[in-house]
Amino acid sequence: MPMPKLRCVVERITYQNPENGYSVMKVKVKGYDDLVTLVGNLLDVPAGSVLLCEGDWKVDKRYGSQFVCQTWEEVMPATVYGIEKYLGSGLVKGIGPKFAQLIVKQFGLDTIEVIETDIERLYEVPGIGRKRVEKIRESWEKQKDIKNVMLFLQGYGVSTAYAAKIYRQYGKESIDKVKENPYRLADDIWGIGFKTADGIAGKMGYEKNDLRRCKSGIIYTLNQLANEGHVYAEEEQLVKAAISLLEADEDSIRKALADMARTEDLKIEDEAIYLPPFYFAEVGTANRLLALLRESEGNLFATRFNAAELSKETGITYDEVQLQAIEEALRSKVMVLTGGPGTGKTTTTQGIIAALKHLGLHILLAAPTGRAAKRMSEATGMEAKTIHRLLEYNPKDGYKRNEENPLEGNALIVDECSMIDIILMNNLMKAVPTSMRLVMVGDIDQLPSVGAGNVLRDIIDSEKIPVTRLTHIFRQAQSSRIVMSAHAINQGRFPDTSNGKDTDFFFMQQEAPEKVAEEIVNLVKNRLPKAYHRKTADIQVLTPMQRGTVGAANLNMALQQALNPSGVSLNRSGYLFRQGDRVMQLRNNYDKDVFNGDLGFVESVDLEERTLSVNFDSRLVEYDASELDELTLAYATTIHKSQGSEYPIVVMPVLMTHYVMLQRNLIYTGITRAKKICVLIGTRKALSFAIRNMTVLKRNTRLKERLNPALGQSVSPKQIRPYILGNPEDETAMAAEPTVGYDKGDK
Repeated sequence: MPMPKLRCVVERITYQNPENGYSVMKVKVKGYDDLVTLVGNLLDVPAGSVLLCEGDWKVDKRYGSQFVCQTWEEVMPATVYGIEKYLGSGLVKGIGPKFAQLIVKQFGLDTIEVIETDIERLYEVPGIGRKRVEKIRESWEKQKDIKNVMLFLQGYGVSTAYAAKIYRQYGKESIDKVKENPYRLADDIWGIGFKTADGIAGKMGYEKNDLRRCKSGIIYTLNQLANEGHVYAEEEQLVKAAISLLEADEDSIRKALADMARTEDLKIEDEAIYLPPFYFAEVGTANRLLALLRESEGNLFATRFNAAELSKETGITYDEVQLQAIEEALRSKVMVLTGGPGTGKTTTTQGIIAALKHLGLHILLAAPTGRAAKRMSEATGMEAKTIHRLLEYNPKDGYKRNEENPLEGNALIVDECSMIDIILMNNLMKAVPTSMRLVMVGDIDQLPSVGAGNVLRDIIDSEKIPVTRLTHIFRQAQSSRIVMSAHAINQGRFPDTSNGKDTDFFFMQQEAPEKVAEEIVNLVKNRLPKAYHRKTADIQVLTPMQRGTVGAANLNMALQQALNPSGVSLNRSGYLFRQGDRVMQLRNNYDKDVFNGDLGFVESVDLEERTLSVNFDSRLVEYDASELDELTLAYATTIHKSQGSEYPIVVMPVLMTHYVMLQRNLIYTGITRAKKICVLIGTRKALSFAIRNMTVLKRNTRLKERLNPALGQSVSPKQIRPYILGNPEDETAMAAEPTVGYDKGDK
């Protein structure tokens, strides 16, 4: 019996999982008064698309009647309504919803034919001028070029939005490139993951044990491991993970591994298997740090250091450990300064700068993120750059500052070093000449970097590089319950949760996740702005996870509904973006000069052009509708994403539903993001569990051993848990937001 068919126009997207394409849509169907719910793997179909779906009707207990789509194709609209929706969807530049309505009113069912064969007739439409017709003509021609590509790709279940991205990447070669190797899509195009590429390959007839498939699956697995922080995979760990992902034979996986080792697509060292960029980054970082240490110039100025003079100059009295740190910076070519909040890291850094300046040294300042660099500038009164800007990065040429063109200056001080991953550290070290001093500052107890490696901890644990650890909490900081709670948690003690009028640290007892979500909305919208005379933009919700009732995705929906419920919007991946929304960039985009974790506000939405402008610290950046997967709402964000940032007020849920992520360094990082007020909401049990939980996943790295071979390989392969790639529908698997793999330019 043939499957029921449904022809429909997509009205809006209510949910979309970007990883596997599972979507829930509201669609208009002829003969139905109400909108119909359509579910299935519809990848990234934009609103306005006309679909011909095959599938079946089912009744869901919670959501009622739905059409479950098995296969689908995108078709040209055949009704006036469909044509209007299609033209107004933003596929054709120059035609937004308003002009789509006017054009269709004029030409009805002949609209597509008119645009295709006699575009001059558009002048008959009231209000359309020459510029707009030219824009439409240009866009329509481009669409025709894309059409073949679209039709080809749609045969393999690829949506319009992805097809447009593929076309943008490969142009007229798109069909040949995809035919040649569909797996390259996962490497080359942001937003297309391995699973999407694998789905296309499966429809193209690729077998499970195909060598190209196995190789791509191995690279994907290693990139997933890198997203978890691992620089390499232990061989058995990798083979098991690849078998689980690909459902391929072990022999095929091992054959692909041997082949990739031979062609040097992988670097294998003992039992450790690396993607080449990570291997060269780890070896390069270690070699350059050791070369700095070996440089004999070292202790030129220590004898000329006068603590009393420095205090007089800066107006600061330094304690013994701070003076040791300043002396160490003068004595050593490389050093680390670490300590928690309130221990005087900033004051000590200022002392180091003053001492180096006094000796006539030219000093450079840098930090991994824009926000951290801005804070460093404010604290020191000197220009601090992001590491990318310091190294003069651009997408075409990569890092302009490198071995051939090193940084110019006598000393470099880098803040928030716990955030630096191994790839970035290597690129930084390439540009540091051996004549330069390097001071690394950071809080070692915070979360490690989002990218692969555990650079700062490995450098400290190697015992090769001088380290000053600040532990004394200064008197003014002792009055802050935020600071004292952070230190208590760090030492494994339960913080003071007695609340009270004059405190800056609160704990609200609430067990039910739905109630916690409601209370968070109430705190952000009403209670906190009223109590502290702050605007809602000063309040940041931080949560351990992305998924679940009190995960970032759900809280964002609820907060947007409460704070910014109406207005024109663009839809992407189930999110609506409106003017005034707080958003976060999810990947480094060097063309736009915005980076993973940057926060901004939607300044304007243009429905005609299908674009929106985001204000990042007074700089406007424009996004096309197809680029909106680079943004997410940021009323709430994961604690991982908040590294290197500070907010006046932080609200943080702590519940046992997050148990998979409840770790001491996570809670510590979240609390230390709050400058003025921190509110935890949840259960004492969950907070206590997090404080006790020190089982931070061991990251596979060998930087420590490369810096100090005497330490040997301290971890036997048996201690590394086998890595199983999570099911995208499993809440616990999506603990932190995904990060992209390595940049190809980093080899």
